[in-house]
Amino acid sequence: MDRQTQCVHVEVARDPRSDLKRSEVEGLVKEALNNSFNPVDNFRLHDPANKDLRKHVTAVSFCSVSSTWADPDGLEFHAACTISDDNPYSDNTLETSFRIHVYELNDDGENAEFMDDDEEAGSSPSSHHWVLPSANFHGLWDSLIFESDVKTRLIDYVQTAILYADKNVDASLISWNKVILLHGPPGTGKTSLCKALAHKATIRLSSRFTYGQLIEINSHSLFSKWFSESGKLVMKMFDKIQELIEDPQSIVFLLIDEVESLAQCRLSAESGNEPSDSIRAVNALLTQIDRIKRYPNVMILTTSNVVGSIDLAFVDRADLKIFIGNPPADIIYGILASSVNELIRVGIVLSEDKAMLPLTYTNLDKNHSLYDCAHQLSNISNLSVNLSGRTLRKIPFLTHVNFVRRENCTLYEFLAFMKKAVEVEKAEALALKRKS
Repeated sequence: MDRQTQCVHVEVARDPRSDLKRSEVEGLVKEALNNSFNPVDNFRLHDPANKDLRKHVTAVSFCSVSSTWADPDGLEFHAACTISDDNPYSDNTLETSFRIHVYELNDDGENAEFMDDDEEAGSSPSSHHWVLPSANFHGLWDSLIFESDVKTRLIDYVQTAILYADKNVDASLISWNKVILLHGPPGTGKTSLCKALAHKATIRLSSRFTYGQLIEINSHSLFSKWFSESGKLVMKMFDKIQELIEDPQSIVFLLIDEVESLAQCRLSAESGNEPSDSIRAVNALLTQIDRIKRYPNVMILTTSNVVGSIDLAFVDRADLKIFIGNPPADIIYGILASSVNELIRVGIVLSEDKAMLPLTYTNLDKNHSLYDCAHQLSNISNLSVNLSGRTLRKIPFLTHVNFVRRENCTLYEFLAFMKKAVEVEKAEALALKRKS
């Protein structure tokens, strides 16, 4: 019998009212996992055996079942589990490495910040600030469905950058800038993925950093109505960010959405197509990136809808450049299935015994109780190709608005209506395209 191995990240949300130390909570979790048969699939916080754990923990999540490594200071132990029948390794004993990450959600919400405390009527905030892990982003990472290993690459990037910094790797011999660039068409989830990454990475690094901070820069607000002020405003913004970075107990994520508005190509500006003020802004941005990258606890996350407009010097500074396009049919199936399952959970869509749709359709057993529904949803997913992720997440709501028009309906009815909703959305998108 072959022995398989896997790494499982156990993310534990500590109750704010708990008086236990982090190490004590970890001990309770470890004990509960050891006492649970096949904890990856069958662990339940409400199990009577976990009564003591429930007093101090609000949620336990099993994430990223893979060989992905995590914070080496996190509590790790090994256990042998028998895998359930639907697992490809069901005939084997699985050696499982658990890495436990204890965290506490911050519920302060978003804080809008203004440059020079200027909050006059009509002025836009220069940035938005969240303390991480934030209740605003709880569950966001799991709700985002992408192709391939996008999320794994991102979390591994953050952990590797922290490792190299903590090991004092000579940056003159091995270079990394702590800059990520996600690019692709609008509505594909780039900004949400950046926010979710900051939240998830803070949890995974909970024994390395006490808390995290996410600063989302409003690029448009940094362009002053006064000539030649944009570069100075960029520098002021980074001065404030450096104050946050200087706290070694905090990991800081700087999010620049639609970075092309702040890092426009200087060649275009020099040819007379852009104002000279934009050149100063780009120069200031590049200078500040080079200045703060020496800090071990900062990451710069950027997105762009038109990557061709970004200055090449900025693109070159991005260590990780990932294209995020509209999802293919198999990913669309997962997105729509998760949305429909949520409506089943709350009773808006009626499914027998509240049975949930499988999140993947590949090799689905024809004896599955919801095989016909899953097959119907697969056809809808094929019809939905070329719709953005943002649009796909609205489809269930629009289905209810335009076709259901009552408190609830059966799963079969809802899927039939959903097909019509997709057809309407695609027809409207085509009409808008023709007009443009």
